[in-house]
Amino acid sequence: MIKCIIVEDEILAQQVIQSHLQKTDQFELVAICNNALEAAEVLNNQEVDLIFLDIQLPGMTGLNFLRTLEDPPLVVLTTAYAEYALESYEFNVIDYLLKPISFERFSKMVNKIKEGRLFSQEPKEKSNVPTDHIFIKSNSKFFKVNFSEIMYIEGMKDYLKIFTPEYKLITHQTMSDMERLLPPGKFIRVHKSYIVAVPFIKSIYGNAIEVDKATIPIGGSYKEKVMQLIK
Repeated sequence: MIKCIIVEDEILAQQVIQSHLQKTDQFELVAICNNALEAAEVLNNQEVDLIFLDIQLPGMTGLNFLRTLEDPPLVVLTTAYAEYALESYEFNVIDYLLKPISFERFSKMVNKIKEGRLFSQEPKEKSNVPTDHIFIKSNSKFFKVNFSEIMYIEGMKDYLKIFTPEYKLITHQTMSDMERLLPPGKFIRVHKSYIVAVPFIKSIYGNAIEVDKATIPIGGSYKEKVMQLIK
């Protein structure tokens, strides 16, 4: 399921997008926000894969809001004004929907997402899927990284830092994509920007986890999952 939020101050537009979402089975609506401030609070406390973002918002425009985000989810812009389309390309949005949004046009957007990175297909031959390592592309090379070597992973926009005891790799990939590739049970998402290898955890205290020499924050929406490790 793709977790999404609607950031829109017009009630009718909120209802239209929500209605379209209900007609598909790929989306989970996490929240409806009336302005950028409400949206920022949701993003700080919950995992969100996709934002339906109105450009004309009270207080701060949708585009200015995007400029404030260090690691934004995927974005679909919604607006009644076609003249913002060119400016929106600066943010690499996946689609630009003009109001009123028809379900036919909305469906085209859904298909675009299906063809992209959010919808991963199950491998036909699971026996060919590596269970102990992954190949990471960094600086035009592919590095073989054993899962047992990874201490933690830090997300930064469209890039990841992968930390091992001996080296650090930077690769062009998303946290959601990486999370799907890691073996379950050995890694835990503790923050929207951090994945931690359970065997490398030294201690858990307050809202932080100690891994090697790093202190990693625990996000509010991930704390219950982290505390289950202690129990």
